[in-house]
Amino acid sequence: MTFSDFNLEKCADGLLPVIVQDSVTLRVLMLGYMDSEAFDKTIATGLVTFHSRTRGTLWTKGETSGNTLRVVDMYADCDRDTLLVKAIPAGPTCHRGTTACFDTPPAEGFARSLSALVARRHAEMPDDSYTTRLFIKGVKKIAQKVGEEAVEAAIEAVDGNRNRFVYEAADLLYHYMVLLEQMGVTLTDIEEELLKRHPH
Repeated sequence: MTFSDFNLEKCADGLLPVIVQDSVTLRVLMLGYMDSEAFDKTIATGLVTFHSRTRGTLWTKGETSGNTLRVVDMYADCDRDTLLVKAIPAGPTCHRGTTACFDTPPAEGFARSLSALVARRHAEMPDDSYTTRLFIKGVKKIAQKVGEEAVEAAIEAVDGNRNRFVYEAADLLYHYMVLLEQMGVTLTDIEEELLKRHPH
């Protein structure tokens, strides 16, 4: 992908709108603009760089704050006049100190954040972590916990206790994520399997 691949005729001042999305949580973080120089620098450094419309200069996100956006993937839209960048943020993205410039509900995408945390626990195995203790006990214990939590969630569902069901379902989801990690399976793997069953 090069900057010349984009159709800039519909873009104001020849600047390409860029939507940045968290590659883990899928939360939309911000909107910025690139010219060819900003695009090329983004490709070269792997850090999202924009063209500042107010200052008329390049700025790499986080160059002073340290809250960079490391590129994971980039996608052009169907009209090739907008760019989607999936990135890993190092700290808050917004100048207000918030995760994103858009005030979407904070719980959105948290399951994916938790899944990523479980993977880090598995890689680092910190001594004071319940997740570490599960991994040490192995797949049989983790699978047993998934079964127990599933039964508890089912009981609360049958009893019609919504609040208790949400509580137990959260326990179930967490232990299920630990089991996925133990088996070397990601949420994306599960989504791809579901997509096979329900193609567009």
